[in-house]
Amino acid sequence: MTARGAVLGVDVGGTGIKARLTADDGRLLGEQRVPTPRDDPAAEALAVVVAELAVHARSVARQHGVALDAVGLVVPGVVDEDGGRSVLSVNLGWQDVPVRQRVAAALRATGTDVPLAFGHDVRAGALAEVQAGGLDHGTVAFVPVGTGLASALVVDGRVVSGDGWAGEIGQVRIAHGPHAGLRVEEIASAGAVAHRSDAPTAHAAMLRVQDGELLARQVWDDCVDVLADALAWLTAAAGCHTLVIGGGLAQSGPLLLDPPHRGAERPAGGRPGPGPRRRTTR
Repeated sequence: MTARGAVLGVDVGGTGIKARLTADDGRLLGEQRVPTPRDDPAAEALAVVVAELAVHARSVARQHGVALDAVGLVVPGVVDEDGGRSVLSVNLGWQDVPVRQRVAAALRATGTDVPLAFGHDVRAGALAEVQAGGLDHGTVAFVPVGTGLASALVVDGRVVSGDGWAGEIGQVRIAHGPHAGLRVEEIASAGAVAHRSDAPTAHAAMLRVQDGELLARQVWDDCVDVLADALAWLTAAAGCHTLVIGGGLAQSGPLLLDPPHRGAERPAGGRPGPGPRRRTTR
C-alpha cells in the first residue's frame, strides 16, 4: 500500500508534549518530544508550540512524498470535546480555556490550514488500547499513571464521557488515613512520587527505591497503596473485566504493577477483581 497522506497526533502532558506523524498506511514517519509550556493559563504558548510541531511535521511529510492532512490534539483534565475547551486541568493551570480555538488560530498563522481534532488524552488512549487489544466487548478501564492520575472507561467499544468528568479518579479526595484530605493523584502519580521523594523525576525516585533509600521506599509504598485502593473501587464501581495500566510510571514494571494487581484482586462485594493488562505506554 502507498501512503496518500499523513496525520500528526499531539499528546499534551503535564510535563511534556509527544508528537507522532503517521502515514495513512500506518507507517511512522517521525516523532518529537518537547516540554509543555509552564505558566501558560490561557494556552497561548501551547498553541505556538503545537503550530511549530505541525510545521515540522508538514516538512517531514513532504520528504516522504505525502501531505499533512490533519492534526489530532489531546489534553489532560476535564475536557469539553464538543466545545473544544479545557474545563479544568489542574496540572496545567487551565480553567475554561478554548484550547481548540487557540491552536487552530496558531496553525492558520503558520499556513497549516488543516482539520484539527480535539479530545481528552486518557479517553483517546483508552480507545487506542481497546482497538489494539481487541477489547471491544465488556467494560475496560484505562489508567495511565503519569504526571497526574486519571482513568477512562470503555463499555462495549464506546467511551463513557460523563460530560467530561467520568474517570477523574485522581481528583477524588482521600477520606481516611495519613493522607486524608489530599487528592488521590497527590500521592499516586509520577509527579507526586518525584515531588514527595525530593527526586528530579519519578524514574530517579524508582532507582532510589531499588537502592534501598528509606524516604523513596516510603513514598513509593504510599503511591502503590493509594493506587491499589483506587483500582479496587474503580473496578467495583464500574464492573471492569480488564484494567490497562499505562503512563510513564508503568515502565517500572513489577515494582509498581504487582502490588496494585494484588489490591485490585481484593474482594469487592464478594466478586474478585480483574488483573491488569500491563502496558509501558509513555
